[in-house]
Order: sequence, then C-alpha cells, then structure tokens
Amino acid sequence: MTNFSLLVDQCMDGDQSAVSEFVRRFRNQVYLLCYRMVGEHHEAEDMAQETFLRVFRNLHRWDRDRPIEPWIMTIAGNRCRTHLAQRSRRPIACETQDHVEDHRATDHRGELLAEEVKLALSHVREEYRRAFLLFHDHQLTYSEIAQQMDCPLGTVKTWVHRARRELVQRLASRGVTQEYRASQLARATE
Repeated sequence: MTNFSLLVDQCMDGDQSAVSEFVRRFRNQVYLLCYRMVGEHHEAEDMAQETFLRVFRNLHRWDRDRPIEPWIMTIAGNRCRTHLAQRSRRPIACETQDHVEDHRATDHRGELLAEEVKLALSHVREEYRRAFLLFHDHQLTYSEIAQQMDCPLGTVKTWVHRARRELVQRLASRGVTQEYRASQLARATE
C-alpha cells in the first residue's frame, strides 16, 4: 500500500508520469467494470475517463489505511449507475425485437450463449448484476464486494444469488438453457 501512497502523492503534486502510471495500473479493471455495467464500448470508455477525472479530483479523500482499488472501483460503479439512471430517462427511439432467429452454424453456440447471458444480465436489477459481475468476472470475495459496494455481507450473498436465479429464469424463458443442453447432448453422442 505504501507504493500507492507514494504514487498518489506524486499525482497530487502534478507529476504527469505518475498520473500516467496510475491510469496504466487501473485502466483495464475500470474499463471492464464500466463495460459490464453500461454494455457499450464507447460509453464504457467515457465512463472510465470520467472515473479517472473524479479519482484525481478526490485523491486527497482516499483513506490510506484502506486499499485503493476498491475505492476506485466504487467511484467507477457510482459513475456508471448515474449514467444508467440518466440513460433510462431518455426516450427510446424505437422498439426493438427481443428475440431474432439465428441462422448461423451450430459451432457458434458458445458465442450465442455468451450473447444471451449478456442480454439476460442487462435485465437483472443493477445491484444484483454488479455484485454478480464482481463475484464471477472479477473473482472478488463476498466480503470484498461488500466493502466495495458499501453494504452488509449477507446482502451481497443475497444479491449474487438473486442475480443467478434471475439469469437462469430469463435464459430458460427464452429457451436458451434447453437449446444449449440439447446441443451439448448432441455433441456428446457424436
């Protein structure tokens, strides 16, 4: 943690190479969280940039007795939540069809499943989705997630469980789980 304290001090002193090093160390984690929350590359890049602007504006507020990464990720998550709330208030230009028949070859089943999971996750309540992604994608422990999301440990466990349940229900309602299981069985018998 002391090396981050030194890096933070250099950033606060206006050292541009320290600022570049700081961004280099955390840009991938911040971008990935933003992308998973907002679901669009350009918006995620914007959210990541805004996150770093807010981090640098508030470096003096970082509690040096605590790890810096959860603090940064909390700022990123908060920025994305604000963006999503603003985006949800914007009028939708047109209705989109929820399910489009796919005529691609069956060897793309893994890609299709990943797309379906992403679509299903986009409909999961935001807190549930964030806890789920921090647990499964970032491989944080429940206690690390509780600290980052500033909520009780039991709440995090409940949110991850509910996200899983909603994800499975949504995939089942779209016929994805049966279709995927059938393709797996067919491959196993070939």
